Amino acid sequence: MIHLKNVSKSFMTGKKESIEVLHSIDLQIKEGELVILRGASGSGKSTILSLIAALAKPTSGDVIIDEKNIAKISDDFAALYRGENIGFIFQKYNLLHNLSVEQNIMLPLIPMNLPLELVQQKIQNVMEMFHIEHKKETLCAKLSGGEQQRVAIARATVNDPKIILADEPTANLDKKLSLHFIEMLKELKSLHKTIVVATHDPLFFGLDFVDKEIIIDDGNIQI
Repeated sequence: MIHLKNVSKSFMTGKKESIEVLHSIDLQIKEGELVILRGASGSGKSTILSLIAALAKPTSGDVIIDEKNIAKISDDFAALYRGENIGFIFQKYNLLHNLSVEQNIMLPLIPMNLPLELVQQKIQNVMEMFHIEHKKETLCAKLSGGEQQRVAIARATVNDPKIILADEPTANLDKKLSLHFIEMLKELKSLHKTIVVATHDPLFFGLDFVDKEIIIDDGNIQI
């Protein structure tokens, strides 16, 4: 389902120097797998997620999703691809604090021009799944960290994406909330989603429901 094929990625610094953050990566993830990308901050984990989400393009190589190469698609098609296929759980949630829980969850559905009744049903479904329906009208600025995480997950899954990407999802959570997130991850896997989690949190290592752990070190996959 996901194949990063001989992928390298470089960024230009302010001094106009090129820094290569991924070095000829080859990575395959099957449909329905839950994969943990392990590595220290700056190792290249987040860059891999950005490539899968078409938020960035590789300097060289191919990013194959469902037999389609998304490495060279235009920004317009990249946005369409994300809306139809990707749910992204960000490290800092990226919620709009002046909007309610319901309004934040609705955001990915707006470009899809769905009937209002269907939009409301989709929102209700994910709010119930992640136990935040009682906070429906609450501004996100007034939520606890754990509640914000649940809203972020609901927003990432409201469009029923095939692929869920999570970038350091427990970085701002205590151990209790982190363990709760891991339970929600298990629930998402039971829905046959393909899930990729980038983390250096040891709570994720050795989980019995994870299909594979891949260690990223300085832009390379350790074998």
